[in-house]
Amino acid sequence: MISLPSLAQLDSASPRVWLAVEPTDMRRGFDRLAEMARSVVGQDPRSGHLFVFRSRGGDRLKVLRWDRDGYALWYKRLEEGTFRLPHAAPGARSVELRASELAMMLEGIDMRSLRRTKRYGGA
Repeated sequence: MISLPSLAQLDSASPRVWLAVEPTDMRRGFDRLAEMARSVVGQDPRSGHLFVFRSRGGDRLKVLRWDRDGYALWYKRLEEGTFRLPHAAPGARSVELRASELAMMLEGIDMRSLRRTKRYGGA
């Protein structure tokens, strides 16, 4: 029988995703974003994880990732609207996202209005 993977299975197969909560100067390049991954997020920028940074206006995102032999930087600017970020605990400098949450954010889904339903945890 063929079954579709669950979101949990998809998320566990992906690299970890870290979002810096405070706005970032979008003029920052590879090295300064890597330093932010170290200082703000508290993770090794060469870990292979995705590090997401947003602009002050909320209409731009940069994603930094180490790709075996160097950094890769992905940049997205919206023509209209802003990215809706998930809630962060007061005083938090970063938030870990699931890959599915990053995908929803990039697709324009406001995660603040979503809620998870209670599920069986099973042993």
